[in-house]
Amino acid sequence: MKHEAIETNVGLMIVGIIIAISFGTLVELVPLMFLKETNEPIAGLKPLPALELEGRDIYIREGCNTCHSQMIRPLRAETERYGHYSVAGEFVYDHPFLWGSKRTGPDLARVGGRYSDDWHRAHLYNPRDVVPESNMPAFPWLFEKTISGDKTGTKMEALRTVGVPYTDDDIAGAKAAVEGKKEIDALVAYLQQLGLLLKSRR
Repeated sequence: MKHEAIETNVGLMIVGIIIAISFGTLVELVPLMFLKETNEPIAGLKPLPALELEGRDIYIREGCNTCHSQMIRPLRAETERYGHYSVAGEFVYDHPFLWGSKRTGPDLARVGGRYSDDWHRAHLYNPRDVVPESNMPAFPWLFEKTISGDKTGTKMEALRTVGVPYTDDDIAGAKAAVEGKKEIDALVAYLQQLGLLLKSRR
């Protein structure tokens, strides 16, 4: 009879569902907060230098993460195609995470070093010049826009408040490291460092 009372009362049913989902979520997520593997960076991981950090912001601004994931699942079909599966320690300094779940284009978690800088430039200027069947849009304006660097140090300071270990020297030299560089330089630098630490362990 208790079941019938809950099942015939929409309000009680909603409350019960919310409690059940909340409890399940806590059981799944809380232990992860205390696991070493999810909180500590993998060996050799360092915060992104100023140019790569600007490149990451351009990557987000241009919506690259809506078509390209950066998370290789531990399945044979994925590791054979893309390389070592993704581990939490790779992303400790990433705010926000760019794992994604939609792959209109290939996963980019291990794209670093796979192609030359010139290939990336040609691909971003007009993807069909290097991949004829590509449906990716072109990004020619990246070759024209220049980075001022006025906000790079401020970004690093903000990231430091959430645990990214930027030093005072990193922050002080940020503007000089990016000032006058083209946006394409920053984006290619960001792409070329993706996944190198675990790629080298295969």
